[in-house]
Amino acid sequence: MSNLFKVSLSPHIHGKETTQKLMFGVIVALIPAFLTSVFFFGYSALIVTATSVGSCILFEYLIVKFIFKKSITINDGSAIVTGLLLAFNLPSNIPVLIIVIGSLVSIAVAKMTFGGLGNNPFNPALVGRVFMLISFPVQMTTWPVPAGFKTGYADAVTGATPLAIVKEGLKNGEPLSQLMTQIPTPAQMFLGNMGGSMGEVAAVALLLGLIWLLYKKIITWHIPVSIIGMIVVFTGILWLINPEEYASPLFHVLAGGVLLGAIFMATDYVTSPMNPKAMLIYGCGIGLLTVIIRVWGAYPEGVSFAILIMNAFVPLMNAYIKPKRFGEEIKNG
Repeated sequence: MSNLFKVSLSPHIHGKETTQKLMFGVIVALIPAFLTSVFFFGYSALIVTATSVGSCILFEYLIVKFIFKKSITINDGSAIVTGLLLAFNLPSNIPVLIIVIGSLVSIAVAKMTFGGLGNNPFNPALVGRVFMLISFPVQMTTWPVPAGFKTGYADAVTGATPLAIVKEGLKNGEPLSQLMTQIPTPAQMFLGNMGGSMGEVAAVALLLGLIWLLYKKIITWHIPVSIIGMIVVFTGILWLINPEEYASPLFHVLAGGVLLGAIFMATDYVTSPMNPKAMLIYGCGIGLLTVIIRVWGAYPEGVSFAILIMNAFVPLMNAYIKPKRFGEEIKNG
């Protein structure tokens, strides 16, 4: 009887969708953010993205062909998505060799070590990003100032991100009102005119990607809305308690990688929960941890760490937070 059924690895989709089709849908959603990064960082963004995507494809091909000795899997598009998301988490002036190392960790360690797509417990791009942050902290926290195609790759003018300015300033006892004059306005941050990683600089581009993903039903609203909602509520409470020490919810949403993480990283099929109730809990956990790390942690940004921590709880959520089963017998008593 067991030979009659063949169960494939997750993600399991009911319908005509395929993994390849879904992955390329995500790639389309990333196009606005990619074009925006090229607009602000010039050819440097092209170099970083091409290196990251190319390295991820190459490493997956080599591992599957020569170590696993199985059919090539790069045509499913997952390696391209991993490469794009890794690139979007990097400065546009980071050395090529470090990008290759990060790609190797993302594919070989975070993905293929567990058996490939569908088996990895943690988001591969975030594992690569955190490894690079720990191993190469200087290169990973040197942010070029957006200057279009005038942005040099090796000799770019660099500056601190809005999150870093506020974090360091508050640590040194500077008033928040004064620090806010040193960072871009909310309108500038919304349009992307600020320092940061390639994929987090333009909120408007990321929101266009969200609209596309929701329209094509590639993701649902539960995870992005719960992450952003929790961040707004938590930071809003802190802001109301002491507006001279805690930044506003709008600042926390627009600055850093909240939108990139909430829309594209936390919604990864393999490493996120399978039912809406668990998704909401998962998203709220990410939002809560992000604020805790940003406000009281050592790093100015906490989205990557928050997502990876909540990835570890996903198997428990899938096991214990389940939707109501139709036809289930209700016991009285």
